[in-house]
Amino acid sequence: MKKTVFLTFALILAHSGFSQKVITRSGEIKFEASMPALEEIAAANNTVSCVFDETTGEFATLALMKGFRFKVPLMEEHFNENYVESSTYPKSTFKGKVLNFDASKLAAGKNTFDVEGDLTMHGVTKKIKSKITFMVSGDNLNATGNFSIRPTDYNIEIPNLVKSKIAENVKIAFNFMLMGK
Repeated sequence: MKKTVFLTFALILAHSGFSQKVITRSGEIKFEASMPALEEIAAANNTVSCVFDETTGEFATLALMKGFRFKVPLMEEHFNENYVESSTYPKSTFKGKVLNFDASKLAAGKNTFDVEGDLTMHGVTKKIKSKITFMVSGDNLNATGNFSIRPTDYNIEIPNLVKSKIAENVKIAFNFMLMGK
């Protein structure tokens, strides 16, 4: 019995020794869906969780939809109740991998890679591919990037009354200060 417990513990330690995960629970995702010359439609969520494994290149995020803050409270209410339906679909996740990731390049300053994976939002999962830039800052790793999505791809219905006021392509930017290096 003692040997089994010791062996299990040793395997867990060995695995964690090879795995270099960096995390944050205060990452930021911003989105912007404004049309030119109309009211700004933008929000930010500063409570996004992110985990990055520097050995495998695996990258995952989780954003609670009710965490997005708008300048206008009524927009926030409409976003949660009418568009993303936060009570039914409370979170958005991304699970993917940084392609051809080479941790040895991180010491050289800023490096950009492709990241590819599954974005799940509003009950729909779609493959996306984007750029991600890493920069070492002391013991932390900063990950930034941006991409666009179409709400219709995620079955998010925009009422005809406001359709002309909301961009077809929503711009999304992310910024994660990952700790644990």
